[in-house]
Parts: sequence; C-alpha cells; structure tokens
Amino acid sequence: MTRQIAVIGSGYMGGGIAQVLALTGAQVALADVSADIAEKNYARLIAESDDFVEAGLFPDGATETLKRNLRAATDIEDAVTDVEYIEEAVPEDIEIKHTTLMQISKAARADAVIGSNTSTISIADLATAVENPERFLGVHFSNPAPFIPGVELIPHAETSDAALQTARTIVAEGGKESATVKDVTGFVLNRLQYALFHEAAQVVEDGIATPEEVDTLVRTTFGFRLPFFGPFAIADMAGLDVYAFCYKSLQTSFPERFATPKILQDLVDAGKLGTKSGAGFLDIPAERTAGLVAYRNKAYVLMQKLIDELGPAPTH
Repeated sequence: MTRQIAVIGSGYMGGGIAQVLALTGAQVALADVSADIAEKNYARLIAESDDFVEAGLFPDGATETLKRNLRAATDIEDAVTDVEYIEEAVPEDIEIKHTTLMQISKAARADAVIGSNTSTISIADLATAVENPERFLGVHFSNPAPFIPGVELIPHAETSDAALQTARTIVAEGGKESATVKDVTGFVLNRLQYALFHEAAQVVEDGIATPEEVDTLVRTTFGFRLPFFGPFAIADMAGLDVYAFCYKSLQTSFPERFATPKILQDLVDAGKLGTKSGAGFLDIPAERTAGLVAYRNKAYVLMQKLIDELGPAPTH
C-alpha cells in the first residue's frame, strides 16, 4: 500500500523533506500558511528537481516521480486528512510550532504519527500542543535535506515505541540513516556542531588563527576523517591512552575546558586502549584491525581524489 504523508511548511527545509519522501514513492501533500505559497513552492521544487537531474544529483525520471507523488495542498487540514505520517517543518519559533501542531493534531487521524523538524526546541515542550502526544517525536533532517544522509530521531518521555518505529522506517525508506537520541537541549547534532564552532570562534577571537586558517585545518585534518568515522571510532584508532595524554597537555592551559572525560579515563585505567588492545569505546576486535586500517587508507585516498575532481569550494 502506498504511504500517505503530509509535510507542513514548504520552505527550503520542508520542501527538501517533501522531495525526499515523494521520491520514495509515497504520496506527499505539501502545505503552508496559504495555498498560494504552497503552490509557488511546489513549482520551485519541480524546477529545482529538473536542475538536480541535469546535474546528476537526482536520478533520471525524478521530476516525473515528484509530479506523480507530490501535490500542493490548499491548507493544513487538506494535507493531513487520512495520512499516516506528518512532518512539521515550520519556522523555529515555539509559538508558530504550537499553533501549527494544534491544527495538525485536530485535523489528522488520531493514530497519525507526527514528527517535528525542530533542531533546538524541546520535544516535550512541543508535545503539549499535540493531541495524543504518544504519537509525537522529533524527526530532524539536516540542510540540504535531499543530500545529507543523517536524521536525528528524538522521542520524548511519552512517545510510543510504535511511533518511533514508524518514523525510523519512513526515514530509512528515504535512503537516510537515523540515530535515536534523548530529548535534551541541543539534542546531539547541534550540541556537537556548536561545540566545534564555539572553540573555533575562541581561537579566532584569541588571535591564534584566522577563520580561513581554521577552516583549512578542520577540512584537511580531523574533518577529513568525519565522513567515514565518528569521534569514538577515531579515538579508538588513535589510542585512548594517547587521548588521555593529550587531555593532560591541554589542561596545562585550559584545565576546566579540557578536563579528561571520566568515560575515557575509566577505559584507560582498565587497559582498554582502543584498536591496539582490541577493546575501547566500540570494542573493535584485534582481528578486524587490519581490515579497518585498509578501509581507512582507501577511504582517505578516494576522498582526496573526489576533492581534487571537484576543485576548491567557491568560498572566495
């Protein structure tokens, strides 16, 4: 049976999410504050798809698929009637989201799962505007939604397992990989992203390096690894004892900011030093180390070839 989905908010994020879901074969209704805005953004998404196909970013036939599966709804009620999943993607303002979620939950089926694309607002706070809040959770796509493969799933205390599984399945059908995290300030994605930006800003404010120099170092060193490995895999491969030593060095100038994390010190004290000992954060057994190193080396060489092929980003 073809999925019936609604996306509320037809701007850049909502429109991109609608493209992702419609390209899976689902029937997607796109709504906004007026039918006129929804129609204009529908036309933009179709024209944008033509450009993406021409550039090789969308598959051949994608625009035709969108024309079959995506429609501009006259209003929220028209969009959400009888659908099984609704993605709210209106501006990041709690009052706007509350008003929108009230409209959605009153007009939708009682069992329709509702996901919010909020990046920072507490899911529990948003859930107060939703009838049957057990069907509500955060489903946070990243910009640009058609091309960023990760999605953050954020249940609140009352979210049902069934609602979480529905969201996880729909995200997977869109070719995305999801991670489920707790409903805390900043969730995980933005907490990490802003921690990096905060430290980078401090470096520039202190006159240690320019923004251009910081960006060069990030994209050509540890950032170069991040498409393939997260911070825990990187730490395991580097050696957790090495990390603990580096923390001690950083503490000579920044004792509070770079206090050694307890989970790191506990592993080092237990002799779990990462891949070199066959146990660490990810417990990668020693017999897989050679394959992991071979994968890593190949990945980095291919990444550099891709960068060479694309050329430098047009930031200047």
